[in-house]
Amino acid sequence: MTTKTKNSISWVLSGLIGLMLSASAIDKIMGSGHALQMSALFGLSARTYSLLGIIEILSVFLFLYPRTGILGTLLLSSYLGGAIATHLQHQQAIAFPAAIEVFVWITAIIRFPELSRRLTINSAENNLVTK
Repeated sequence: MTTKTKNSISWVLSGLIGLMLSASAIDKIMGSGHALQMSALFGLSARTYSLLGIIEILSVFLFLYPRTGILGTLLLSSYLGGAIATHLQHQQAIAFPAAIEVFVWITAIIRFPELSRRLTINSAENNLVTK
């Protein structure tokens, strides 16, 4: 796969993630009927749910901006981990937040080769680090 193809795929995937999570964040911030229903289901006030939307959209912006993309990846991963935990606590399905988290990490691995290298240190490099 050429670098140009890899870059194109990574930006398309990043755009899809950005659209999905931005829509979710805006829904929370604006306090739509669905958002208010979900906040009540999870035992959160509308203000707290709106704050979660702000955190979510800031994380998306950090993810999309190349210089802070890895930080954004970690923040989105943390945010989605909290969503999974909240869903589990309230006996809700976790497939959707878990799938988005996997999608975020696949995109990050494609988009940030340095992240991939750090996560897959081979044994020869590991031996050099410990000596």
